[in-house]
Amino acid sequence: ITEKTLGPEHPDLAGRLSNLGNLLQAQGNLTGAKSLYERAIAITEKTLGPEHPDLAGRLSNLGNLLQAQGNLTGAKSLYERAIA
Repeated sequence: ITEKTLGPEHPDLAGRLSNLGNLLQAQGNLTGAKSLYERAIAITEKTLGPEHPDLAGRLSNLGNLLQAQGNLTGAKSLYERAIA
C-alpha cells in the first residue's frame, strides 16, 4: 500500500522496510533483512538527508545485523555513524 500510494522513495516506506527487516532478522533471514535495511538507509539518506535522526535508527538496525553475523568492524562503523 505504502509503496503504491506514496512511491518507492518515500520516507514512510523506509520505516516500513526497516520494520520488515527486523522481522526477517528475528526469523533468521539475515540476507533478506540486510537488503531491506540497506534500501531503507538509501531512501532515508536520499529523502531526509545524511544528518536526519531517522537515519540513526536505520544504521543501528544494519549494525545489529552485521554484529549478529560476526562483522564487528562493519557494525562498529555503523554504530559510530549513528552516534555522530
